[in-house]
Amino acid sequence: MPNLEELKIKVFADGADLKSIAELRKNPLVKGFTTNPTLMRKSNVEDYRKFALDVINIVKGHPVSFEVFSDEFDIMEKQALQIASWGENVYVKIPITNTRREDAGPLVGSLTQAGVKVNVTALTTTKQVEHIVDFLSEDTPSCVSVFAGRIADTGRDPVPAMKEAVEILKAKPSAELIWASPRELLNIFQAESVGCHIITVTNDILAKLPIIGKDLNGYSLDTVKMFYRDALQAGFNVEV
Repeated sequence: MPNLEELKIKVFADGADLKSIAELRKNPLVKGFTTNPTLMRKSNVEDYRKFALDVINIVKGHPVSFEVFSDEFDIMEKQALQIASWGENVYVKIPITNTRREDAGPLVGSLTQAGVKVNVTALTTTKQVEHIVDFLSEDTPSCVSVFAGRIADTGRDPVPAMKEAVEILKAKPSAELIWASPRELLNIFQAESVGCHIITVTNDILAKLPIIGKDLNGYSLDTVKMFYRDALQAGFNVEV
């Protein structure tokens, strides 16, 4: 297993807590940031624009993605243009379809041709990757977020699909593949091994970084100590 410093893949922090974002901006391992409406709602964000501008000020030039939130493509486009105007480092997240499964490809094409950096999100199949790559610009940087964690949640191994997605995106060298919704630290190394450009990582997974490469015998003992300590603190007793 390589050291974190040797990784070629870029780690992007995924969250919506301003304090955590500020702390992670100091971490040299973190190369960018992403968020979404669900994370923002969980963090009780009320003013979308103010939150986004605060994040942009905190990340200081690092790539950052904000998502549109309309279900109508004409309004999505207006939102995307507004969001993109907030900074050169801003990527606009466009879902692969709207809630009616209508194709967002034409919108993605229009935006990238206009120079908007997009992050096409919520993909789960290589067919979706094959479809959207045709709409990406040759020149405008873009990202394609394949939700590998959600693929894994269905009992499928995401690694073959992510490896295939890497090959598909070679048709547009300005596009980068994101391994989205990881579930464990191992996913960072899996994403690295197949050639993903970026992985988005939530705070709970980032908090586990110090145990990468930990001695397993020592980890075993730590686990035994945890069980023993918790049993004592709980006051458990069995007459013997």
